[in-house]
Amino acid sequence: MWAFSLSALRSGFRSRAVLLSLILGILMVGVAFLAASFSPRQPKTVTIDVGFSGIRFSLVLLAVFWVQELVGREVERRTVLYALAYPISRAAYLIGRFLGVVGLLVVATGALGGLLWLSVLFVAGHYTQGYPVDVGWPYLLVLVGLLIDAVVVASFALWIASLSTVQMLPVALGVVFAVAGKSLGSVLDYIERGADGDDALVGRYGPVLRAVQHVLPDLSRLDWRFWAMYGTPPADGAILYGCVLAAGYVMLLLALAVMTFRRREFF
Repeated sequence: MWAFSLSALRSGFRSRAVLLSLILGILMVGVAFLAASFSPRQPKTVTIDVGFSGIRFSLVLLAVFWVQELVGREVERRTVLYALAYPISRAAYLIGRFLGVVGLLVVATGALGGLLWLSVLFVAGHYTQGYPVDVGWPYLLVLVGLLIDAVVVASFALWIASLSTVQMLPVALGVVFAVAGKSLGSVLDYIERGADGDDALVGRYGPVLRAVQHVLPDLSRLDWRFWAMYGTPPADGAILYGCVLAAGYVMLLLALAVMTFRRREFF
């Protein structure tokens, strides 16, 4: 299993799609630095907010592309048969690849987070904001939340790759899953608050969204950026709950992926 993880680490950094995604992430961190000029009173806050959004977007792209490169493409080209010819289980192959993707995401999070950290330090010079940002432990915790978010997306993409016969389906559905999971919390909150008095909207979509929340994880629970931006920590237990929810969902998707992959025929 660990051999497949190390192989995934080596292969992941050689992928052209991944290189383009990393360049995009670096450009978005640069955009975050430039965005400070739009807020002369809170430049660091704007930089860190735009930067976190850019990092999340980049990590999601990297997660789905790495899963596609390391699992989906091998299945599509049948080169996975060479790996499965060794005396190892299909579960070991799949979990090994997944752990390799997680390792790659850790490296990408550290690199992009470090660039954003430098941008926040140097933006606006010696100007002191009324609400200073916190680039200490809260900043690191936000990066951990973004990493966990990407790992959840990667586990979903892995499940799709284990059953898909269309090469780019894990990428497409992985991105849709990431967008839906991120927006689920805010949409539910809007519906539960009455949708600005639109009773027809609440009656039409309320039951559907309440059913969806039992299937789709609320990835917004892993976004704790307000702690780093305004010094406002999450509610008691919110971080633990978000992590437990994500861990449970990852284990469920990995189990589904392994069961599907074991039954799959490659001929």
